[in-house]
Amino acid sequence: MTTPPPSDTHPSSDEHHLAAADAEPLTNDAMHNRAGALLPRDLLQPGEIIVLLVKPSALYIALSCLKSLTLIVLLTVLGVSIARATDTHDLAQQLAIGGLVLLLARLAWQFFEWLSRVYVITDQRIITVSGVLQVRVFEAPLKQIAHSELFFSLRERLFALGTLVFSTAGTARSEAAWEMVANPLDVHAKVVKTLKRYGR
Repeated sequence: MTTPPPSDTHPSSDEHHLAAADAEPLTNDAMHNRAGALLPRDLLQPGEIIVLLVKPSALYIALSCLKSLTLIVLLTVLGVSIARATDTHDLAQQLAIGGLVLLLARLAWQFFEWLSRVYVITDQRIITVSGVLQVRVFEAPLKQIAHSELFFSLRERLFALGTLVFSTAGTARSEAAWEMVANPLDVHAKVVKTLKRYGR
């Protein structure tokens, strides 16, 4: 008795192996456990293949709040300078400590913001997770992704980072962004390849 050919509606075993090979470090159990730890529970569907899972570069912690950090430093230096000029050294010391605490608190908040951000593309969807107190999840089927773009701000260019922006069909605005990813050209090439393969 001959075995009937596999249905076109289900990926063949060769396709699964190919997808697994493209998933580079995320095909082993340890990386899938990492995905389970980073993503909200039950977000991934049974059998869904993770093609790429990335986070922003660790430089995101400082670069994304660079303006507020600069403002804190400038105000602290100004306050300390004025206090020293008026010969109130105790006040100058208190301002310096207060500025340092405020600086560390701002960086700590941005660290948790960095921890919360996860960017995923599977064989079915684009997923973006972010938010510290309120978790925000954007997801869209690959078939609905109209196009992706790669942008480089000045500070991103200085540190070889980039931002990927996605737009869905029927909208004229970007709906999701993968901010400050390392190796942006490689990541974007992987995304484009995945959209071509699975977004048909």
